[in-house]
Amino acid sequence: MDRTKAEAAIEAILFTMGETVEISKLADVIEEDVNITREILQGMAEKYEREDRGIFLTQFENAVQLCTKAEMYEYLIKIAKAPRKMVLTDTVLETLSIIAYKQPVTRIEVERVRGVSCDHAINKLLEYDLITELGRLDAPGRPLLFGTTEQFLRCFGVKSLDELPELNPVQLEEFKKQAEEEIQLQLDV
Repeated sequence: MDRTKAEAAIEAILFTMGETVEISKLADVIEEDVNITREILQGMAEKYEREDRGIFLTQFENAVQLCTKAEMYEYLIKIAKAPRKMVLTDTVLETLSIIAYKQPVTRIEVERVRGVSCDHAINKLLEYDLITELGRLDAPGRPLLFGTTEQFLRCFGVKSLDELPELNPVQLEEFKKQAEEEIQLQLDV
């Protein structure tokens, strides 16, 4: 592998990993010995410094990491600001549970179960990456189908949908009752 390609491979690995990587592993990947790999890393570190880049290489005894220069933090803060907190209201949670148990499911099917519009809840769930569009139903109007994501599994601490608790009939009736009460409240307003 030529030096430019080796640098590109190392840079891609370090950027993607986001943590220290052993120099010996980098050497294996670029098919060079450890000393040549150290020379390549030293050249990369010097180039980052010389070109006044926003990143630099931090070298430890037997590992290296790609890091952001401290003087760039003010720019990171401007773009990142405070992380948005995920707020799952009862309505959003009910919508999510319907999608989780009935997926793939259309918006209309979710609304039929809930008895009320769920546009806002579905948009929030999409924004939080808890659900995703799975395609379109082969029916008039070709409505979107929704299902849960890996993020949903992570957030709720399950490895697969099979691990979701089973709904008992009493819970199902309670959901229906709450949805009917919600409809009545909206009609009264």
